[in-house]
Amino acid sequence: MFTGIVTAIGTIASAAQRGDLRLRITAPLDPARIAIGASIACSGVCLTVVERGGSAGDAWFDVDVSGETVSRTVPGMWEEGRRLNLEPSLRLGDELGGHIVTGHVDSIGEVVLVRQEGGSWKVAIRARAELAPFIAEKGSITVDGVSLTVNDVRDRPDGMCDFLLNIIPHTAEVTTLGMLSVGDAVNLEIDVLARYLKRMQGLAAAD
Repeated sequence: MFTGIVTAIGTIASAAQRGDLRLRITAPLDPARIAIGASIACSGVCLTVVERGGSAGDAWFDVDVSGETVSRTVPGMWEEGRRLNLEPSLRLGDELGGHIVTGHVDSIGEVVLVRQEGGSWKVAIRARAELAPFIAEKGSITVDGVSLTVNDVRDRPDGMCDFLLNIIPHTAEVTTLGMLSVGDAVNLEIDVLARYLKRMQGLAAAD
């Protein structure tokens, strides 16, 4: 379980196909605080640490990425040199600063607008039709592992929707969202509460 509050940006130092894809990710973390078997969200994807090393502030850890995960996430995101938003799993007693995030990508969105407004950035993302019913104004959504609040939603005739986000300077600086451009693909995870409400609504309609 995660909160969508990114603690560091990591970089894929190497990627090797060994049945599954084995990645080595470098990050400004303390390896003494990374346990073998621990879960780390990597740009919104929950992965398990299988090896780790390095020194405090210059750590590395290895993870295995299955073919299923590769197929459901942004194309090309697991390549050497790619930067990833990192968040260790939530521990009992930790502050829930964002919202409840599972680390399971629901769909891929496309950035359709990036505009500076004051010191912040307005970013619009187009979501696929199957995800549109779960996205609501002032609701929460996870974009590349970052917990964000939806400012506005515009439904489209094709069933898709465009939703608007405000990226403040701090978020742009400490995550990869500050590098987004029109046409970029992003990992999306809907709010788990929206998922259950949609299921309950469907069951009520069937009665």
